[in-house]
Amino acid sequence: MAELKTNDHDEVREGVRERYAEAAEVAKAGAEASCCSTEGASCGCGSSVAREGAPDAFGSQLYSIEEQGALPDAARLASLGCGNPTAVAELNEGETVLDLGSGGGIDVLLSARRVGPDGKAYGLDMTDEMLELARANQRQAGVDNVEFLKGAIEDIPLPDESVDVVISNCVINLSADKGRVFREAARVLRPGGRFAVTDIVSDPDMEEATRRDLASWTGCIAGALTEDEFRAGLEAAGLGQVEIRETHRVHDQAGSAIVRARKPA
Repeated sequence: MAELKTNDHDEVREGVRERYAEAAEVAKAGAEASCCSTEGASCGCGSSVAREGAPDAFGSQLYSIEEQGALPDAARLASLGCGNPTAVAELNEGETVLDLGSGGGIDVLLSARRVGPDGKAYGLDMTDEMLELARANQRQAGVDNVEFLKGAIEDIPLPDESVDVVISNCVINLSADKGRVFREAARVLRPGGRFAVTDIVSDPDMEEATRRDLASWTGCIAGALTEDEFRAGLEAAGLGQVEIRETHRVHDQAGSAIVRARKPA
């Protein structure tokens, strides 16, 4: 078990980048990517809950058959999320949507269809391999109102008040500076804009050994906030009307949750 150095943001980011670059290559080869690394089963997908109690805790199984059928196979195979944020974001035609950590593009492409030709969907990812895969999936899907951007979710390359909705699927837990992610999301949202993500929420008593395991971090577990921490972080960033609801367990000490908030109008 690789031990994580305290507050080492660069170590976390590089570990995440390597894990998801590998997942992109797996998906491009026609196999289904996993949120676990090849080194073992110390992440969410390898826990007893994910193996036995919740086999559909991560991945494309969380999307409807109709949604899966409307997307390229590689987008579906690269899906590593813990939910379906497009189903909870209540997107409207003409809106601008930003997906933080867009991966193979599954949520961006679905969002683009929901907001229609007068709307736009941005995908933000820091991994070259995922961006290449996402752009290939966009071309195959024939969706024009999409733009994939390279960058970190802690430093969003978009202007202030430029999007109506921020979505994300099991990505915020991967950041080592979640407060900055929340502040950036609040910055790019227009007044009255919505924050609607699915993410991992940890139990308050998660073991320290799990939190310091790098494989568990890149597998979406170790970096997860508790519900109280998530709520406090969003409110500190200036977002209100926070709603957090767990949907299913993904680990002995963590669950997937729908998280909604709104920027004051």
